[in-house]
Amino acid sequence: MTGTSPIKEHADDVNEVHDLATFADPGHNVVTPVAQFDPEVALAVVSTLANIVTRAKSSAVATTPDADGITRSQVFEEGDVYMIEKPFDGFFADRYLMDFYDVTQRDLCSRMHLHTGLRFVRMMTGPDTRIRVGSLSPFAITDVPGVTQFTLRAFTDELPDTPEGVVRTRYNLVVPPCSFVDMQVPRGVSHQFNAIGPHAVIDSVHPEESVEVFREQMSGYRMMAQTVFLADELHSADACTDLGDVEA
Repeated sequence: MTGTSPIKEHADDVNEVHDLATFADPGHNVVTPVAQFDPEVALAVVSTLANIVTRAKSSAVATTPDADGITRSQVFEEGDVYMIEKPFDGFFADRYLMDFYDVTQRDLCSRMHLHTGLRFVRMMTGPDTRIRVGSLSPFAITDVPGVTQFTLRAFTDELPDTPEGVVRTRYNLVVPPCSFVDMQVPRGVSHQFNAIGPHAVIDSVHPEESVEVFREQMSGYRMMAQTVFLADELHSADACTDLGDVEA
């Protein structure tokens, strides 16, 4: 998984699944609590960003490939996505906004997965909403005494619906309501986001988008093709709505 070799077996496959039994994370996700807000402030920020994604879904420009072949409005398992800033010659990063689905409304949890390039994500929640984040390796949670004003609750469980004879520990943490939390996702490290509640958005920066498309020999910029899953199917909501024994 390390180095510059391709991760994907089939570069443009949008539903490639790797063997869960043999998969091992090459590193750890690093998570940083940033800030918490009054409910009305958090709701205003999250709703404003979510509305951008919603408008993009009905935009002929955003839903049509541009001159570079990039379609800005896309769909992922966790929610609707809009590429708010795209890469260009001399600048190989891009930026997405994702408006999360509420897993309790769809009765579906997103799958554990990894990406062919590193990611930086800022998770943002509004009132009555939490994000459960999972990984197959422990999270490194950073904080600075006197600066970081809140903590994140972490717990473990068993990844559900694994192949017969395969038991994998899932490491989880909970983003509480009205909070901003950052996560640094190294290339090829497993992760899973699921929102419980109606107000959750991710601001995701992909600092090597053009590089990874070239490295994996992909035909274009498509988030799903830059994703590798560790399960064949989505689970029902009861696989990701348990937030542990203590209320977050």
